[in-house]
Amino acid sequence: MAAPYETGMDVMNKPQIIEHARKSVTQTVYETRWVPCSARFVVLGSPPRGTGLIQIYALNKGELSLLHEAEKTSPLKCGSFGASSLADRRLATGDFTGKLHVWDLEALSTPVFSAQAHTGLLNCMDGVGGLKGAGAPEIVTGGKDGRVLVWDQRQADAPVASMEPRAGDVPRDCWAVAFGDAHTADDRVVAAGYDNGDVKLLDLRAGKVRWEANMQNGVCGLQFDRADIEANKLVVTTLESKFRLYDMRTFHPTFGYSMLSQDAHESTVWGVAHLPQNRDVFMTCGGNGSLELWKYNYPAQRRAKDRDGHDKGVLGSVTQLQKTTLSTQPISSFDWSADKEGLAVMGVLDQSFRVVVCTKLSKV
Repeated sequence: MAAPYETGMDVMNKPQIIEHARKSVTQTVYETRWVPCSARFVVLGSPPRGTGLIQIYALNKGELSLLHEAEKTSPLKCGSFGASSLADRRLATGDFTGKLHVWDLEALSTPVFSAQAHTGLLNCMDGVGGLKGAGAPEIVTGGKDGRVLVWDQRQADAPVASMEPRAGDVPRDCWAVAFGDAHTADDRVVAAGYDNGDVKLLDLRAGKVRWEANMQNGVCGLQFDRADIEANKLVVTTLESKFRLYDMRTFHPTFGYSMLSQDAHESTVWGVAHLPQNRDVFMTCGGNGSLELWKYNYPAQRRAKDRDGHDKGVLGSVTQLQKTTLSTQPISSFDWSADKEGLAVMGVLDQSFRVVVCTKLSKV
């Protein structure tokens, strides 16, 4: 386990996490996402009357301005721009009734794509092939019904791939999904995490589960360091104050992917977000309202031969660059800006959202 303190870094050059702007609202905030190539972001959630709300805000000289909002019939739980082109910048959302919608931000009255994706709550989603990466523009969704579904907006009738609970098994609540390994038009995988600690890796090209593991605690979040490259690293966050980092480049026939486990936050680790400008830097979000900034340090060599001649991954270490506490309530979402290094927007379950700035990341 890596020591949770910075090593070898001049304190004067240490990154700082600064709250740049804060806004209290009347709704519960479940998701915050930057609109690509803009100083705007969307806030998704639910007001007290139990409906859903899409809000679009602009950041201008440190001030937050509400540009537009649209109320929907059901609370909105998650969202992604990942399957949309920069020309369209369409927002995919998932709601409490299991519906998947895709919206044109300039015309929020009617979705451009809809599907009844899940029975009950649609917990999580990710998109790929739109803003970056190769292959079809696809959205993966995970639901309370235990299903993981992949959708192509050009085919509305049914998902193009699925991972279903095994016959006879009690469905486990899927809490987190992420695309990865999308480095060609045909290659891509989906990682899915569940409330019982299971993580499954679905190979979409082969149409089968490539790898399974159990984290011993419910999986709250997971993310590849990049979706659009050959699978490199995967971070998985859990209920019990830990995250795990897997080296996804080398698979051992007996031990699988090499892994390190790290204590964090002294609370639930709700999510992880890798810095777009540096895939080895990532933020984790705590149930105690804290943020922790980490950096992965590669080993001298990434693989070694075992006694039987099989390749086995060699782990590096993680260094905590900075941490801060901004609230007493859980941080429900965190999204880095792909356009301005260190700028991020986060949602907090104290009915607020914050814009934060992480300084000196270029020195990391």
